[in-house]
Amino acid sequence: MSKLLLPVIAILLSLQIGCAVNPVTGERQLSLMSPEQEVQIGEKYYQSYQQQQGGAYIVDPQLTPYIASVGQKLARLSDRPDLPYEFVVLNSDVPNAWALPGGKIAINRGLLVLLEDEAQLAAVLGHEIVHAAARHGASQQTRQTLLGLSVAAIGIASAKSDYGPWLGLGAAAGGAAWQAHYSRSHELEADNYGIDYMVAAGYDPQAAVELQETFVKLSQGSKSDIFSALFASHPPSVDRVAKNRAKAAKLTNGKRNREAYQKAIAQIKRDAPAYKLHREALEEASKNQLEGALIKVDKAIKLQPKEASFHITRGQLLLAQKNTKSAESAFAQAYKLDPNYYVSSLGLGLSEKLNDKMALAKQHLEKSVAIIPTQIAIYHLGEIELANGNRSKASQYFKAVAQAGGKLGQAATEKLEAMASDAQ
Repeated sequence: MSKLLLPVIAILLSLQIGCAVNPVTGERQLSLMSPEQEVQIGEKYYQSYQQQQGGAYIVDPQLTPYIASVGQKLARLSDRPDLPYEFVVLNSDVPNAWALPGGKIAINRGLLVLLEDEAQLAAVLGHEIVHAAARHGASQQTRQTLLGLSVAAIGIASAKSDYGPWLGLGAAAGGAAWQAHYSRSHELEADNYGIDYMVAAGYDPQAAVELQETFVKLSQGSKSDIFSALFASHPPSVDRVAKNRAKAAKLTNGKRNREAYQKAIAQIKRDAPAYKLHREALEEASKNQLEGALIKVDKAIKLQPKEASFHITRGQLLLAQKNTKSAESAFAQAYKLDPNYYVSSLGLGLSEKLNDKMALAKQHLEKSVAIIPTQIAIYHLGEIELANGNRSKASQYFKAVAQAGGKLGQAATEKLEAMASDAQ
């Protein structure tokens, strides 16, 4: 056999191994991971990506179970009903929804308020279920994308080495995390088969037409960056509207369940003025107008005192003003309301450290790192361990921070150099 043919044969064999049947369309497509790997990746990253986008919405604990009930109804009728589907509502103003490989699906609070009824919700969830069922993430080199994002997670909140606005005063409103940029064919495929799923569940297919019409209108009239994530991952077009309309015209009308849906989202609609004030506070803070921002976030808290993100922003503003005791109280309230959101424990730990409560600071910073390993938390844990005389543990922390780079990485490198100098 010619040696020149060996590389060609190897390439052909690798392509054969990488091809799989699309479970939805029945067509062959290139896939970079097995179905088992898809599930593993979804399981591994689902919680961390929720954290990076504002965490789970918990002010109304009944909302996510309602959304999940609609999602599971559709998932059972999908072409891969055996996937371990999960659905969560994220506490983000950004109108978006996404699906990780393996059926891990999220929809933001900011998108729910734009929908009118359960049928439109089914259109969104059906679309995302198709992305998971059709293995779109796998064919888009999802594994590499996800791994790259996981490395970047440690860099969150690393812009400053002090206790200023250490999260850019925006993380509580939902930061950037998983965004799959699907091809045009994948988006049309998700629209098409998503309609089949929702019709099989008894929903009106016209809702899918209305959904795309809404997105097109928003893309044409919006000047806000808040829609950028939605349009980047789900680009709207008149072509998608036309294709959805043509398909819906051939199908039987179904249920809309407007009353049930409006009842389910009633709390977030009532809280809309509070979230608007919070967004305005973040905007003022970004311009270093801290007093005005604090006034607005206090008004938001008065309207909805159970929203942890408002207290987090209040704590950040107070830290920026060097009011460490009041900041600790604000973060303590956020932690009480939502102890499972990494920013609550991170902010509490940082403020406790400033107030010389080192044991408590260590406890809360360690908890935040267990959820999301942020550079700033690891750096300050290193300082705590160094102060306690645990040089070995401190060195481990500083080395991790140094490897991540940035200002804190440089600060950690200087700490390591000083420790090495002292040891000589």
